[in-house]
Amino acid sequence: MKKLLIVDDDVAVTNFLMVFLMQTGQYEPTIVNDSKTVPDILAKEQFDAMLLDMDMPHLSGMDIIKHINERGIDLPVVVLTGVNDVDLAVKSLKLGVLDYLTKPVDDDHLLEVLDKAIAHGIMKDSIRELPTQLTREDLDYREAFDHLRSQSPSMIRLFHQAEKMAAGDLCVFIFGERGTGKMSLAKAIHRASPRRGGPFVSIDAAAHDMERFPKEFFGASPEDEEHRNRSGFLEEADGGTLFINNIELLPVPVQIRLNRVIQHKEFYRESSPRIQGIDARIIVASRHDLAEENYQESFSRDLLYHLVVNSLHLPPLRERGGDVPILASYILQREAERMDRKVDGFTKEFMDLLLNYDFPGNVQELNDIVATSVINTESELVGIDSLAHYMRDILTSGRRSMMGFHPRKLKDVVKDHVEKTILYLGGDKGKAAVELGINTEDMNEILEKD
Repeated sequence: MKKLLIVDDDVAVTNFLMVFLMQTGQYEPTIVNDSKTVPDILAKEQFDAMLLDMDMPHLSGMDIIKHINERGIDLPVVVLTGVNDVDLAVKSLKLGVLDYLTKPVDDDHLLEVLDKAIAHGIMKDSIRELPTQLTREDLDYREAFDHLRSQSPSMIRLFHQAEKMAAGDLCVFIFGERGTGKMSLAKAIHRASPRRGGPFVSIDAAAHDMERFPKEFFGASPEDEEHRNRSGFLEEADGGTLFINNIELLPVPVQIRLNRVIQHKEFYRESSPRIQGIDARIIVASRHDLAEENYQESFSRDLLYHLVVNSLHLPPLRERGGDVPILASYILQREAERMDRKVDGFTKEFMDLLLNYDFPGNVQELNDIVATSVINTESELVGIDSLAHYMRDILTSGRRSMMGFHPRKLKDVVKDHVEKTILYLGGDKGKAAVELGINTEDMNEILEKD
C-alpha cells in the first residue's frame, strides 16, 4: 500500500478521507490536523504522496510547499482546498504542486489524481537516479532518437528524461523556442513508448481556422449535414499519440474538452451528446510560458495543471553551439542524397560563419540555411557564395542584433520590428504580415513611414 500524508485542519474532512481511502485498499493514510507538526513528521517519515489543504492556522499550505522545496524533500503534492484562487493555484504549480483541486471533489477524480501523482513520483525518482555521465548508447530505444542529432550533455540527458516519460502514459508538455524541434522530440517519445505501433497524429493549432477546429478535432455527429459522421484528429490518434503544437492558440472551450480527454479518456463529437472512449496519449507544445499572467484569461488553468506535471524544456541552439557542426553535416548529407548531388562538406569560412551566429530560428533556421546552400552550391564544398543573399548579409556583417528575436504581435512594435520580422522570414512580406497579425497593406504603410 502507498503511504499518503493528509494535512487539513478540518477534522470532518480528514475523517472522511481516511475512511474513503482505506476502503480502496491502496492507501495507508496518515492524518495531520495541526499543520505546525508537518516539518517534524516529514523529517522522520517518508511518504509516497501528500494531500494538502491551503488555508490553515499556524502553517499554511504554501508555507509547507516552500518548506518541502527548501529542504529538497521528494514528495508529490496534491492540493485539496476550499480556496478557489487562480493566482494561488498558479503560484503553487510553479513551486512543484502536481494538481490543485477545490472542494468538494469527485471521489473517482480524487483517486485518479492521486494515482497520477504517485506514478509521477516513481518516474521522477527514476529520472533523478540517472547517472551523471550519460550517452546515447545508454538509451534503451536509441533508434527512436536517431533523428535528433546532438552531443550536448543537456540534450542527451533530455533524451533520457523523455525516454522515461515515454514508458508511462501521462500527457507531456514540451516547451521551447520556435524551431528547436518540439515535434521531433514528440515523435521520439512516441517511438520509445508502448504506443509505437499505433498512429502518430500531428497538428499545429496555428494552421487551423479556430471556428472550424472543434469539428476537425473532435469530429462531427451523424446529424451534422456538412460533415456527417466524420471522425476528427483525436479519433485518428486512437491507440497512438496525438501531438498538438501551439496549444495556447486553442479556444478555451476546446481546451476544457481536451482536459476531459486527458483526465478521463473520453470525449464527444461536435453537436453530439454521446460520450465516446478514446485511447490516445496527448503531447502538447508551446514556445510560451502558459503560467504567465497574460495567459490567465486565455488558457484553462485546469488544463495547465495537467501540463506542468510532465514537462520537458528544449534548449535553444545558441546554448548548444557544439551541435552546429553535427547538425549542419547531417542536413548536408541528407539534402545531397535527396537531390543526388555530390557535396562533401563546408569550407572553413562557411563553418566559421555558422559557429559565430546566434540562430534565433534555432535548428529550423540552420536546416533552411544549409538546405538552400546545398541547392545553390556549384562545387563539392558549400561556401559563402552559396548562401541566400539576405542570409549572407546577416552572417558576413557580423550582426548580432537578432539574437533571441522572435516575431510577435504588432501592438508593441515599431518600424524596426516589422523590418526585422521580414528579414527573419527571408524577405517574405506575406509570411511576415501573418506573423504580425496585420494585412500587407497596413504593413507597407508602416514601412513607408519616416
